Amino acid sequence: ETSSALCIGVGSFSDPNDLPGLAHFLEHMVFMGSEKYPSENGFDAFLKKHGGSDNASTDCERTIFQFDVQRKRFKEALDRWAQFFICPLMIEDAIDREVEAVDSEYQLAKPSDSHRKEMLFGSLAKPNHPMSKFCWGNAQTLKTEPREKNINVYKRLREFWKRYYSAHYMTLAVQSKESLDTLEEWVREIFSQVPNNGKPKPDFSDQLSPFETPAFNKLYRMVPVRKVHALTITWALPPQEKHYRVKPLHYIAWLIGHEGTGSILSMLRRKCWALALFGGNSETGFDQNTTYSIFSISITLTDEGFQNFYEVAHLVFQYLKMLQTLGPQQRIYEEIQKIEANEFHYQEQTDPIEYVEDICENMQLFPKEDFLTGDQLMFEFKPEVISVALKLLTPEKANLLLLSPEHEGQCPLREKWFGTQYSVEDIQQHWRELWAGDFDLNPSLHLPAENKFIATDFTLKTSDCPDTEYPVRIMNNDRGCLWYKKDNKFKIPKAYVRFHLISPVIQKSPKNLVLFDLFVNILVHNLAEPAYEADVAQLEYKLVAGEHGLVIKVKGFNHKLPLLFNLIVDYLADFSAAPDVFSMFAEQLKKTYFNILIKPEKLGKDVRLLILEHSRWSTIQKYQAVLDGLSVEELMEFVSSFKSELYAEGLVQGNFTSTVSLLTFYIRCIKLQFKKLSVEVPVLFRVVELPQKHHLCKVKSLNKGDANSEVTVYYQVKLFWFRSAKWTRHLDAHGGAML
Repeated sequence: ETSSALCIGVGSFSDPNDLPGLAHFLEHMVFMGSEKYPSENGFDAFLKKHGGSDNASTDCERTIFQFDVQRKRFKEALDRWAQFFICPLMIEDAIDREVEAVDSEYQLAKPSDSHRKEMLFGSLAKPNHPMSKFCWGNAQTLKTEPREKNINVYKRLREFWKRYYSAHYMTLAVQSKESLDTLEEWVREIFSQVPNNGKPKPDFSDQLSPFETPAFNKLYRMVPVRKVHALTITWALPPQEKHYRVKPLHYIAWLIGHEGTGSILSMLRRKCWALALFGGNSETGFDQNTTYSIFSISITLTDEGFQNFYEVAHLVFQYLKMLQTLGPQQRIYEEIQKIEANEFHYQEQTDPIEYVEDICENMQLFPKEDFLTGDQLMFEFKPEVISVALKLLTPEKANLLLLSPEHEGQCPLREKWFGTQYSVEDIQQHWRELWAGDFDLNPSLHLPAENKFIATDFTLKTSDCPDTEYPVRIMNNDRGCLWYKKDNKFKIPKAYVRFHLISPVIQKSPKNLVLFDLFVNILVHNLAEPAYEADVAQLEYKLVAGEHGLVIKVKGFNHKLPLLFNLIVDYLADFSAAPDVFSMFAEQLKKTYFNILIKPEKLGKDVRLLILEHSRWSTIQKYQAVLDGLSVEELMEFVSSFKSELYAEGLVQGNFTSTVSLLTFYIRCIKLQFKKLSVEVPVLFRVVELPQKHHLCKVKSLNKGDANSEVTVYYQVKLFWFRSAKWTRHLDAHGGAML
C-alpha cells in the first residue's frame, strides 16, 4: 500500500467565537469535490474502487488529512487529493448534509466519559482562552444559531479556508516504493499550486496559564455514563514541547504509572482501593499545545477506594513528594532510554497510513533531523529540566475530578455541550491544611529496582531443523501438542508464544463462565506487580478467557521471554484469591457486564450470537449469576477442577530453536501437573442454520440516555462450508447512516 498525510498548522483554537466547530466543519467540507474533479464523493469512490481509504481529524492547533491506496493508483490519488487544498468546490448545497455528519460525530461522542471529562475540563479555562471553545461543532452551532443570527456559514467557510489553508502552514509526508527522486518530482508537480497567502501562522503562545483560576484547585464530582468509580488528578503546566529531547513528563509518568513493588498502584491494590492507574500526557492537542501541557493521573477505583478517595489522592501526593525529595535519577532515566531505544530499533512495521500521519505531524513540531525520532526517543538526561516540572506537581496546584454513579441526584450543574452532570466544592479543610504543610512521606513507597527483563542479547539463533513455510507440529500426545516455526524471514531477535489450555468445565453453566472470568481477572491482578517490569521492557503478555479455555500469549525480545512465560505459569499453578480481592473483582465484573449491556453494538452482538450459536450463554445470564452471589470457595473449587484435566495446545514462533521450545513446553506441563481430558472438548463453533427467508430481530437499548442506534446485517451462505459476512453501521440520533 501507498499512503500520504498532510498536516495544517491550524485547528479548533482558530474557530471564530460566533461559529464554534468551524475548523472541524471545514475539514469535512473540503472533500466535497474540486474544480478539477467536481464529483461530490468522487475521491471516496475512487479510493474504494482501488482498495484505499481516507480519514481526517481536527485538533486544537493542527488538522490532519490522510489516505492510502494501491500503489499503481498512487499518483492519480495524490492529484485528486491535492485538489482539495488547491481549489475545493465546497458546494453550498452540501452544507446541510455535512452539518448532519458533524452532528453525528458529536452525538456519537456524547456517551463517552473521556470526551465528557475533556469538555468539562475545558470549561474551567479562562473565558477568553481558546481551550474554553466548543471544538466539536454540532447542528446548533453550525446551522440553527447562524440562521437566527443571519450568519452566512458558506461565506465564512470560504474565508476560513482562504486564511488558514495556506501552503506555508502545511507539512506533507508520502510513502511508496517509488524512488525518493520520483516521489519528490510528483509532489512538486502536484502540490506546487497550493496557495500561499504569506500571512503569519496563528500563534496562541502568549495565552499561557489558562487554568490559573480560583475554580481549578477544587474537587469536581461528575456522574459518568458507565458504571465506574474513578479519580483523576490533573495539573496544567507550562508548555513542554520544547523539552522533547529530555521528555520530562515521560520520565515522571513512567514512575507514576509503575506497577511494581513500592509503586502507587501496588499500594492501592494491596488495600483493594484501585484496579488501574494511568499517568502522563497523551500528547494530543487537548493535553499538549502552545499554551499549556497537561499532566494527569487517572485511577480506576473500587467501591472501597471511592469511599477513601482523599486517602488515594494523599498517597499520590506522597509519591510525588518522594520524587521531588530524591530528585531525578540517572539510572532510571537511562533504563527508560534503553527500553525506548530497543523498541525503536526493533519496531515492527506500522500501518503506512498511521506512519505518514505521525511523520507529517512531527514535521510541525521538531527540527528536520528529529522528524523520525523526536516523538519516540529520549535523547539527553537533564535533571534540572525534570526537576522544574516535578516541583509544579503539588497538591495546591491540582484539580480533582471524581467520577461515580453514586453522584446521581447530587450534581445540580450541567456542562453546556455534553450535558454532563457535575458539582464543585472546596477540597476538605483537613486535607487542604495537611497538603499545604510539610506532610510525612510513606515508607512503603520507593523507586523501582533495576529491571531484570531488559534484553541485552540480540543475536539470531541458528536453526536446528529444516525451514518450513508454516508452523509444524513437533510434539503430540494425549495431554497436548506443540507447533513450532523458526523465523528466517524477518530476522529480528523476537518471538511469539501462545498456549491454549482447554477445559470442558468452562461452558457447563453461566456460573462457570463467570467463575472463569473471575479466575482470569484475579490471575491478571496477581501477576500485575511481578510481571510489570517485563511489560515495560517490551515483553508483552495477555491472558484471555477464551470460549473453551485460558489463552496465554507472550511476545517480545526472545532473550528474556522464557522468564516471563515461566512467571505466568508459576502464578497459574499456585493460584490463590484473597477474600478482599475476590470481593473487589466480583463487584467489578458486575459493572463490566452492565457496561457491555448498555452499549447498543455489544448488546446487539450478544443477542445475535445467542440466536446463532449452539450452547451459548448470554451476558444477561452471566450478569444474573453475579447478582445471585458467588463465594471464594466456589472459585477455588472451579479452579481446581479447571486445572485437573487440560489439553495444552502451544505455538512457538520466532527466534527460538525447536529444542528450547520443546524444553519450555515440557517444563511447564510438569509444573501444572494436569491429567489428560476424560472427554473431548468441541472447540469448533457450531451455528444454527437459518431458514431460507428474511429474519428481523429488534432489541431495545438498555441505556435511555444514548441517542445512538445500530443495525447489523447478517448473511449466511452454505456452499458445503459455512461463510458469513457482517456489516455494521452506526446510526445517529436522527436515524441517518454514518459511514
